[in-house]
Amino acid sequence: MSYHSLIFDLDGTLTNPLTGIVRCMNYALSSHDHQVRSEQEIKPYIGPPLEVALSDLSGSTDEAHIKELVTTYRERYAELGYKENVVYDGIFELLDTLQGEGFRMGVCTSKFEKYAIKVLEEFKLDKYFTFVSGSGAFGTTKSDQLRDLLDTTIVLDSSLMIGDRYIDLSSAHNTGLRCAGVLWGYGSLDELTAEAPTFIAETPAHLSASIIKNSQ
Repeated sequence: MSYHSLIFDLDGTLTNPLTGIVRCMNYALSSHDHQVRSEQEIKPYIGPPLEVALSDLSGSTDEAHIKELVTTYRERYAELGYKENVVYDGIFELLDTLQGEGFRMGVCTSKFEKYAIKVLEEFKLDKYFTFVSGSGAFGTTKSDQLRDLLDTTIVLDSSLMIGDRYIDLSSAHNTGLRCAGVLWGYGSLDELTAEAPTFIAETPAHLSASIIKNSQ
């Protein structure tokens, strides 16, 4: 099999986190006397690290304050936000198909690792994945996470990174991995095409068919 591992992004790829993220972002902003933001204003920040999103949405560049915002966001997320995800239609069928074909699968997300695990467990997705990589230290990038997976040989360079945003694809390129984009999340066709992925899938069924075809 040509792919050592399939590495899935979480938010926007496996689950739709919109409700929880919007509520948690605004909880963090309002708790620190910043203006709350509309769903449309927050949507573009689904995917990139929290530090980037909360810095832009608050207008602050003060590292200590951004850490406070992130901490407040995670207070609500740990209690309520992770339960407000919705698994995209077709994801269970996708994962069942790939698991049945013998693919080794894992998750790499900018979400704090323990919360990523809670989401996967809450929605009975954890059984499909051999490993989970989430953000830890302040300022950790997805490229850092993928590099760590490679350095520890949890994945090999023949693995495929799958995600809905430019950050997933550019991080794969930065670490020498192949990548695939998906269009049911938050990235546009233009955004994904600009990163020159191996392929772009319109639906979970299209994704599984493309992975199987490209692995033969």
